[in-house]
Amino acid sequence: MENTLISVAGENKAHKEIPGNPSVATSSRHQLNTRANGEPLRVLSEEDWKFWIENGYIVIRQAVPKEQVQVLADFLWEYENKDPKDPETWYKPTLPMKMTELNNTGMVEIYNQQYLWDNRQFPRVHQAFADIWGMEELWVTIDRANLNFPIRPGHEYKGFIHWDYDPETKPQNVQGVLALADQTDENMGGFQCIPELFRTYDTWKLTQPEDRNHFKPDTTGFTPTKVKMEAGDLLIFNSLQPHGIRVNNSKDKVRIAQYISMMPAEQDNEEMRQWRIRSWQEKMVPEGYAFPGDPLHREKQHPIAQLSELGEKLLGLRKW
Repeated sequence: MENTLISVAGENKAHKEIPGNPSVATSSRHQLNTRANGEPLRVLSEEDWKFWIENGYIVIRQAVPKEQVQVLADFLWEYENKDPKDPETWYKPTLPMKMTELNNTGMVEIYNQQYLWDNRQFPRVHQAFADIWGMEELWVTIDRANLNFPIRPGHEYKGFIHWDYDPETKPQNVQGVLALADQTDENMGGFQCIPELFRTYDTWKLTQPEDRNHFKPDTTGFTPTKVKMEAGDLLIFNSLQPHGIRVNNSKDKVRIAQYISMMPAEQDNEEMRQWRIRSWQEKMVPEGYAFPGDPLHREKQHPIAQLSELGEKLLGLRKW
Protein backbone atom coordinates (compact mmCIF):
# COMPACT_ATOMS: atom_id res chain seq x y z
CA MET A 1 0.00 0.00 0.00
CA GLU A 2 1.38 3.40 -0.96
CA ASN A 3 2.06 6.03 1.69
CA THR A 4 3.32 8.96 -0.42
CA LEU A 5 2.09 12.36 0.75
CA ILE A 6 2.12 15.71 -1.04
CA SER A 7 0.96 19.28 -0.54
CA VAL A 8 -2.65 20.27 -1.14
CA ALA A 9 -1.67 21.49 -4.61
CA GLY A 10 -3.28 18.48 -6.26
CA GLU A 11 -6.79 19.65 -5.39
CA ASN A 12 -8.82 21.06 -8.29
CA LYS A 13 -8.42 24.83 -7.85
CA ALA A 14 -11.18 25.55 -10.39
CA HIS A 15 -13.66 24.99 -7.58
CA LYS A 16 -12.47 27.89 -5.43
CA GLU A 17 -14.94 30.21 -7.16
CA ILE A 18 -17.52 27.83 -8.65
CA PRO A 19 -19.57 24.95 -7.21
CA GLY A 20 -18.60 21.37 -7.94
CA ASN A 21 -16.44 18.87 -6.09
CA PRO A 22 -12.69 19.65 -6.13
CA SER A 23 -11.60 16.03 -5.56
CA VAL A 24 -11.96 15.24 -9.28
CA ALA A 25 -11.62 17.07 -12.60
CA THR A 26 -14.15 19.71 -13.64
CA SER A 27 -14.73 17.90 -16.92
CA SER A 28 -13.47 14.56 -18.18
CA ARG A 29 -11.40 14.10 -21.32
CA HIS A 30 -13.64 11.09 -21.92
CA GLN A 31 -17.09 11.49 -23.38
CA LEU A 32 -20.11 10.13 -21.54
CA ASN A 33 -21.21 6.76 -22.83
CA THR A 34 -23.26 6.87 -26.04
CA ARG A 35 -23.32 3.10 -26.56
CA ALA A 36 -22.56 3.76 -30.21
CA ASN A 37 -21.66 0.11 -30.69
CA GLY A 38 -24.60 -1.19 -28.68
CA GLU A 39 -22.45 -2.52 -25.85
CA PRO A 40 -24.36 -4.31 -23.05
CA LEU A 41 -25.30 -2.63 -19.79
CA ARG A 42 -24.19 -3.83 -16.36
CA VAL A 43 -26.85 -2.42 -14.00
CA LEU A 44 -29.16 -0.15 -16.00
CA SER A 45 -31.94 -1.72 -18.04
CA GLU A 46 -32.62 -0.64 -21.62
CA GLU A 47 -35.60 1.30 -20.30
CA ASP A 48 -33.34 2.99 -17.73
CA TRP A 49 -30.89 3.92 -20.47
CA LYS A 50 -33.58 5.50 -22.62
CA PHE A 51 -34.84 7.50 -19.63
CA TRP A 52 -31.29 8.62 -18.79
CA ILE A 53 -30.61 9.90 -22.30
CA GLU A 54 -33.94 11.74 -22.57
CA ASN A 55 -34.16 13.18 -19.07
CA GLY A 56 -30.58 13.61 -17.90
CA TYR A 57 -31.04 11.65 -14.67
CA ILE A 58 -31.79 8.12 -13.53
CA VAL A 59 -32.55 6.41 -10.20
CA ILE A 60 -30.91 3.03 -9.64
CA ARG A 61 -33.14 1.23 -7.19
CA GLN A 62 -31.46 -0.53 -4.27
CA ALA A 63 -27.94 0.31 -5.37
CA VAL A 64 -26.88 -0.28 -1.76
CA PRO A 65 -28.70 -2.54 0.75
CA LYS A 66 -31.05 -0.69 3.11
CA GLU A 67 -29.33 -2.09 6.18
CA GLN A 68 -25.97 -0.74 4.98
CA VAL A 69 -27.18 2.81 4.39
CA GLN A 70 -28.97 2.75 7.74
CA VAL A 71 -25.60 2.32 9.45
CA LEU A 72 -24.36 5.58 7.95
CA ALA A 73 -27.64 7.37 8.66
CA ASP A 74 -27.42 6.41 12.34
CA PHE A 75 -23.79 7.50 12.46
CA LEU A 76 -24.57 10.94 11.00
CA TRP A 77 -27.03 11.66 13.80
CA GLU A 78 -24.37 10.75 16.34
CA TYR A 79 -21.64 12.68 14.50
CA GLU A 80 -23.76 15.84 14.46
CA ASN A 81 -24.78 15.32 18.10
CA LYS A 82 -28.46 15.38 17.21
CA ASP A 83 -31.26 13.11 18.39
CA PRO A 84 -33.55 11.82 15.60
CA LYS A 85 -36.41 11.69 18.11
CA ASP A 86 -35.91 15.21 19.52
CA PRO A 87 -36.38 18.06 17.01
CA GLU A 88 -35.13 20.54 19.61
CA THR A 89 -31.61 19.18 18.97
CA TRP A 90 -31.78 19.65 15.19
CA TYR A 91 -31.32 23.40 14.83
CA LYS A 92 -27.91 24.28 16.22
CA PRO A 93 -25.97 27.05 14.44
CA THR A 94 -23.94 25.91 11.43
CA LEU A 95 -20.92 27.32 9.63
CA PRO A 96 -21.89 29.95 7.01
CA MET A 97 -21.09 28.96 3.43
CA LYS A 98 -19.71 31.05 0.60
CA MET A 99 -22.38 29.37 -1.54
CA THR A 100 -25.14 31.04 0.45
CA GLU A 101 -28.07 29.03 -0.92
CA LEU A 102 -26.65 26.01 0.93
CA ASN A 103 -26.94 27.71 4.33
CA ASN A 104 -29.33 25.78 6.62
CA THR A 105 -29.70 22.93 4.10
CA GLY A 106 -28.01 20.48 6.46
CA MET A 107 -24.66 19.73 4.83
CA VAL A 108 -22.60 17.41 7.05
CA GLU A 109 -18.86 18.07 6.77
CA ILE A 110 -17.62 14.48 6.78
CA TYR A 111 -15.75 12.95 3.87
CA ASN A 112 -13.57 9.93 4.64
CA GLN A 113 -15.29 8.01 7.41
CA GLN A 114 -15.52 4.23 6.96
CA TYR A 115 -19.27 4.07 6.32
CA LEU A 116 -19.05 6.61 3.50
CA TRP A 117 -16.32 4.53 1.88
CA ASP A 118 -18.35 1.33 2.35
CA ASN A 119 -21.05 2.83 0.12
CA ARG A 120 -18.58 4.26 -2.40
CA GLN A 121 -16.88 0.92 -2.87
CA PHE A 122 -20.10 -1.12 -3.05
CA PRO A 123 -19.81 -2.94 -6.42
CA ARG A 124 -23.31 -2.14 -7.69
CA VAL A 125 -22.66 1.60 -7.24
CA HIS A 126 -19.47 1.37 -9.29
CA GLN A 127 -21.16 -0.71 -11.98
CA ALA A 128 -23.96 1.85 -12.33
CA PHE A 129 -21.45 4.62 -12.99
CA ALA A 130 -19.57 2.29 -15.33
CA ASP A 131 -22.74 2.07 -17.42
CA ILE A 132 -22.97 5.86 -17.56
CA TRP A 133 -19.34 6.28 -18.61
CA GLY A 134 -18.94 3.11 -20.67
CA MET A 135 -15.80 2.17 -18.74
CA GLU A 136 -14.83 0.73 -15.36
CA GLU A 137 -11.65 2.75 -14.76
CA LEU A 138 -13.22 5.38 -12.51
CA TRP A 139 -12.38 7.55 -9.52
CA VAL A 140 -15.03 8.35 -6.91
CA THR A 141 -15.66 11.85 -5.60
CA ILE A 142 -14.63 12.51 -2.01
CA ASP A 143 -17.84 14.16 -0.92
CA ARG A 144 -20.03 14.68 2.13
CA ALA A 145 -23.49 13.86 3.49
CA ASN A 146 -26.73 15.71 4.22
CA LEU A 147 -29.23 15.92 7.09
CA ASN A 148 -31.95 18.19 5.74
CA PHE A 149 -34.42 19.25 8.44
CA PRO A 150 -37.90 20.78 8.20
CA ILE A 151 -37.75 24.57 8.02
CA ARG A 152 -38.74 26.59 11.06
CA PRO A 153 -38.39 30.28 12.04
CA GLY A 154 -34.72 31.18 12.14
CA HIS A 155 -33.78 28.09 10.17
CA GLU A 156 -35.16 28.80 6.72
CA TYR A 157 -33.72 28.37 3.27
CA LYS A 158 -35.17 28.64 -0.19
CA GLY A 159 -35.43 25.79 -2.63
CA PHE A 160 -33.14 26.49 -5.54
CA ILE A 161 -32.16 25.37 -9.02
CA HIS A 162 -28.61 25.78 -10.26
CA TRP A 163 -25.74 24.24 -12.20
CA ASP A 164 -22.44 23.34 -10.54
CA TYR A 165 -20.68 23.76 -13.89
CA ASP A 166 -21.25 26.38 -16.57
CA PRO A 167 -23.37 24.53 -19.17
CA GLU A 168 -21.76 26.63 -21.91
CA THR A 169 -18.55 24.65 -21.32
CA LYS A 170 -20.43 21.40 -22.09
CA PRO A 171 -18.85 19.58 -19.14
CA GLN A 172 -18.41 15.83 -19.45
CA ASN A 173 -19.39 15.16 -15.88
CA VAL A 174 -22.09 13.56 -13.75
CA GLN A 175 -23.15 13.92 -10.14
CA GLY A 176 -24.98 11.63 -7.77
CA VAL A 177 -26.78 11.23 -4.47
CA LEU A 178 -27.49 8.10 -2.42
CA ALA A 179 -30.64 8.09 -0.27
CA LEU A 180 -29.88 7.02 3.31
CA ALA A 181 -33.55 7.14 4.31
CA ASP A 182 -36.83 7.06 2.43
CA GLN A 183 -37.72 10.39 0.81
CA THR A 184 -40.98 9.54 -0.92
CA ASP A 185 -42.90 12.46 0.62
CA GLU A 186 -42.61 15.42 -1.78
CA ASN A 187 -42.92 17.81 1.16
CA MET A 188 -39.82 16.56 2.98
CA GLY A 189 -37.15 18.09 0.78
CA GLY A 190 -34.75 16.23 -1.44
CA PHE A 191 -33.55 16.40 -5.02
CA GLN A 192 -35.33 18.39 -7.71
CA CYS A 193 -34.39 19.06 -11.33
CA ILE A 194 -35.78 20.39 -14.62
CA PRO A 195 -35.45 17.76 -17.37
CA GLU A 196 -37.30 20.02 -19.82
CA LEU A 197 -34.61 22.69 -19.50
CA PHE A 198 -31.94 19.98 -19.80
CA ARG A 199 -33.48 18.93 -23.12
CA THR A 200 -34.11 22.41 -24.49
CA TYR A 201 -31.09 24.31 -23.16
CA ASP A 202 -29.66 25.28 -26.57
CA THR A 203 -32.89 26.95 -27.65
CA TRP A 204 -33.77 28.28 -24.18
CA LYS A 205 -30.50 30.19 -23.89
CA LEU A 206 -31.37 32.16 -27.03
CA THR A 207 -34.26 33.72 -25.12
CA GLN A 208 -32.06 34.81 -22.22
CA PRO A 209 -30.13 38.08 -21.75
CA GLU A 210 -26.43 38.07 -22.59
CA ASP A 211 -25.48 38.86 -19.00
CA ARG A 212 -27.49 35.99 -17.52
CA ASN A 213 -26.10 34.03 -14.59
CA HIS A 214 -24.52 30.88 -16.04
CA PHE A 215 -24.99 28.97 -12.79
CA LYS A 216 -28.51 30.04 -11.74
CA PRO A 217 -31.07 29.90 -14.56
CA ASP A 218 -34.28 31.88 -14.71
CA THR A 219 -36.76 29.02 -14.29
CA THR A 220 -39.85 31.01 -15.24
CA GLY A 221 -42.26 28.71 -17.07
CA PHE A 222 -40.66 25.49 -15.81
CA THR A 223 -41.94 23.15 -13.10
CA PRO A 224 -39.19 21.27 -11.25
CA THR A 225 -39.47 17.49 -11.04
CA LYS A 226 -39.45 16.24 -7.45
CA VAL A 227 -37.58 12.94 -7.52
CA LYS A 228 -38.76 10.39 -4.97
CA MET A 229 -36.27 7.87 -3.57
CA GLU A 230 -36.15 5.07 -1.03
CA ALA A 231 -33.27 4.21 1.27
CA GLY A 232 -30.49 2.62 -0.79
CA ASP A 233 -31.52 4.21 -4.10
CA LEU A 234 -28.82 6.00 -6.09
CA LEU A 235 -29.65 8.99 -8.29
CA ILE A 236 -27.18 9.90 -11.04
CA PHE A 237 -27.61 13.08 -13.05
CA ASN A 238 -25.84 14.74 -15.94
CA SER A 239 -24.02 17.92 -14.87
CA LEU A 240 -25.92 19.74 -17.63
CA GLN A 241 -29.08 19.03 -15.60
CA PRO A 242 -30.30 22.10 -13.65
CA HIS A 243 -30.94 20.83 -10.14
CA GLY A 244 -31.11 21.69 -6.47
CA ILE A 245 -32.55 20.95 -3.05
CA ARG A 246 -36.25 21.52 -2.48
CA VAL A 247 -37.56 22.98 0.75
CA ASN A 248 -38.41 20.55 3.54
CA ASN A 249 -41.95 21.59 4.44
CA SER A 250 -42.77 18.45 6.40
CA LYS A 251 -43.57 18.49 10.09
CA ASP A 252 -40.87 16.13 11.31
CA LYS A 253 -39.30 14.20 8.40
CA VAL A 254 -35.57 14.44 7.70
CA ARG A 255 -33.99 13.94 4.31
CA ILE A 256 -30.72 11.98 4.78
CA ALA A 257 -28.33 11.47 1.89
CA GLN A 258 -24.73 10.86 0.82
CA TYR A 259 -23.28 12.54 -2.25
CA ILE A 260 -21.49 10.08 -4.53
CA SER A 261 -20.28 10.40 -8.10
CA MET A 262 -17.58 8.89 -10.29
CA MET A 263 -15.48 10.12 -13.20
CA PRO A 264 -12.89 8.47 -15.44
CA ALA A 265 -9.66 8.01 -13.48
CA GLU A 266 -6.91 10.46 -14.40
CA GLN A 267 -4.06 8.10 -13.65
CA ASP A 268 -1.51 10.35 -15.37
CA ASN A 269 -2.44 13.25 -13.07
CA GLU A 270 -0.06 12.24 -10.30
CA GLU A 271 -0.58 15.44 -8.33
CA MET A 272 -4.34 14.90 -8.15
CA ARG A 273 -3.90 11.20 -7.38
CA GLN A 274 -1.58 11.92 -4.47
CA TRP A 275 -3.90 14.61 -3.12
CA ARG A 276 -6.74 12.07 -3.11
CA ILE A 277 -4.59 9.55 -1.24
CA ARG A 278 -3.63 12.16 1.30
CA SER A 279 -7.26 13.20 1.74
CA TRP A 280 -8.10 9.60 2.65
CA GLN A 281 -5.04 9.06 4.86
CA GLU A 282 -5.16 12.34 6.75
CA LYS A 283 -8.92 12.97 6.56
CA MET A 284 -8.32 16.17 4.61
CA VAL A 285 -11.48 17.74 3.24
CA PRO A 286 -11.94 19.22 -0.23
CA GLU A 287 -11.90 23.01 -0.10
CA GLY A 288 -13.98 25.06 -2.49
CA TYR A 289 -16.82 27.47 -3.11
CA ALA A 290 -19.39 24.99 -1.76
CA PHE A 291 -17.10 23.22 0.73
CA PRO A 292 -16.29 25.12 3.96
CA GLY A 293 -14.85 22.13 5.83
CA ASP A 294 -15.18 21.38 9.54
CA PRO A 295 -13.39 23.89 11.82
CA LEU A 296 -13.45 21.32 14.63
CA HIS A 297 -11.64 18.70 12.50
CA ARG A 298 -13.75 16.00 14.13
CA GLU A 299 -13.05 13.49 11.39
CA LYS A 300 -9.33 13.42 12.15
CA GLN A 301 -10.18 11.52 15.34
CA HIS A 302 -11.39 8.54 13.29
CA PRO A 303 -9.22 5.67 12.02
CA ILE A 304 -8.30 5.50 8.35
CA ALA A 305 -11.10 3.85 6.37
CA GLN A 306 -10.37 0.31 5.23
CA LEU A 307 -10.65 -0.11 1.48
CA SER A 308 -11.42 -3.13 -0.66
CA GLU A 309 -9.41 -3.68 -3.84
CA LEU A 310 -12.18 -1.85 -5.70
CA GLY A 311 -12.08 0.96 -3.15
CA GLU A 312 -8.32 1.35 -3.60
CA LYS A 313 -8.83 1.72 -7.34
CA LEU A 314 -11.69 4.18 -6.91
CA LEU A 315 -9.46 6.30 -4.68
CA GLY A 316 -6.37 6.05 -6.87
CA LEU A 317 -4.29 4.16 -4.31
CA ARG A 318 -4.17 1.17 -6.65
CA LYS A 319 -4.04 1.79 -10.38
CA TRP A 320 -6.57 0.24 -12.72
